[in-house]
Amino acid sequence: MAALATSPVPVEPSPVHSERYEQMSEDYGLTAQEQLTCGCHVHVGITSAEEGVAVLDRIGPWLAPLLALSGNSPYWQNRDSSYDSFRYQVWGRWPSSGPPGQFGTVQAYRETIRQMVETGAIIDPGMVYFNARLSDHYPTIEVRIADVCLRSGDAVLIAGLVRALVETEARAWREGRPPLPARTEVLRLAAWRASRSGLHDALLSPLTGKPEQAAAVVTGLAEHCRDALADAGDAGAVAELLAALLARGNGAAFQREAYHRCGHLPEMIGRAVDVTGS
Repeated sequence: MAALATSPVPVEPSPVHSERYEQMSEDYGLTAQEQLTCGCHVHVGITSAEEGVAVLDRIGPWLAPLLALSGNSPYWQNRDSSYDSFRYQVWGRWPSSGPPGQFGTVQAYRETIRQMVETGAIIDPGMVYFNARLSDHYPTIEVRIADVCLRSGDAVLIAGLVRALVETEARAWREGRPPLPARTEVLRLAAWRASRSGLHDALLSPLTGKPEQAAAVVTGLAEHCRDALADAGDAGAVAELLAALLARGNGAAFQREAYHRCGHLPEMIGRAVDVTGS
């Protein structure tokens, strides 16, 4: 098994044999039929839907750095896509994908979901593919923006940062601090930038919406969550894992370096298998 977020070589995915997935395959054509991607979804417990919506309204500007850290899908159909996370681009074909706007209340969140389903563009609430959403099945926020990580330590880093981010924004809500003003259009651009260049070019600052060095932006995310990381006992581990990832690069960097050395995608995949199992 290779923990890659897309298949570097051409494949023919097989849909699950269920009425729902067969309907999706029929309704969405190539979007569904080519949707062999692997994301990393992190669930964080919440005390109420009110807390969950308040957190959703606050975490949006901080999600793109997670995508940059986790980028692990540069290859698609035997070609270098020029993206660190081409999975995010493929996933963006779904009509409900990407960053949502701010909701303000649980009622507004649920009404938005209801309206989305009633358009007929999605078949049920399970197809609400926001970068982060309230889970339909668990009392959690589900952060869905990251690629599956090549290394287990990187997955631990993403999980630690997500948990601390949710806790940080829940505290801000309880203390009465308003969300950062964030236009959905800018959040979409920030995610595109993270998908395109990962950690090897500028990312958009969650605080200003302007380009800054990628290392400064992702380090700023950890600093933003500093108190929550410390209270969870995660500060030391997250600092160590983040420093290691910044030093060697994300999964996309590994894939490109391995391919540059061997010049053969199946051999690169074999090397990824070794890293996944290590």
